[in-house]
Amino acid sequence: MLAGSFNAKAYSFFDTLLWIACLNLLWMVFSLAGLGVLGIGPATAAAQILVRRRVRGEAAPLLRSFAGEFGRNFGRANGLMLPVLLAGAALALNWNYFSRSGDLLSQLMAAGAFLAAIFLAAVACHLFPMFARYELPLPQYLLMSSRFALRHLAGTAILLFVTAVALFASQAVPGLIPFFSVGAWLYVTGWLCDRFFTANDESVAGNVDEAAAAARFPAAMAGAPLG
Repeated sequence: MLAGSFNAKAYSFFDTLLWIACLNLLWMVFSLAGLGVLGIGPATAAAQILVRRRVRGEAAPLLRSFAGEFGRNFGRANGLMLPVLLAGAALALNWNYFSRSGDLLSQLMAAGAFLAAIFLAAVACHLFPMFARYELPLPQYLLMSSRFALRHLAGTAILLFVTAVALFASQAVPGLIPFFSVGAWLYVTGWLCDRFFTANDESVAGNVDEAAAAARFPAAMAGAPLG
């Protein structure tokens, strides 16, 4: 029985590892197909949608599903990703410019750009998992991702830590990039965000139920006969 359980866990682990490697390859191929700038957003959206399906236990052909979601979300995903890329590029240029100067004001500006870049990374970690889960007007995704990142700092710190580990591992072992780096980051952040969003939804639903019960209680008391 223990051997069977171990075999099942080993099979699940290696099956997930292979799935991540295939996701990594598809993300790179479809990003290149969109000439990079126009392909990154739709490829990331497709990947996060498929990660959420897998987390929920839904089986689907990976290539066909990825291609379908890539095409279906091409416009909306670019509407999300392009502002993030432009903001990231602007912050990088500002940090590079101000960090070269030695005066106090320039150093403060460089520090501000660095902190803003960290916040932008936190928003980006939440953005496409939120896109995969909720149907919102396009501007609302950026707004809600920003609010969620600020309100749930523990989860945000975990996502940033995962991102830093992925970047460090890719820099230390560049051979990981074609096989696992992006796919593993997408899978882990998607899995974590799905847990965070579920916990938040349950908390909000619980608060609504408590508020509704509290509203009904005074009304019931008002109509109750006095002893």
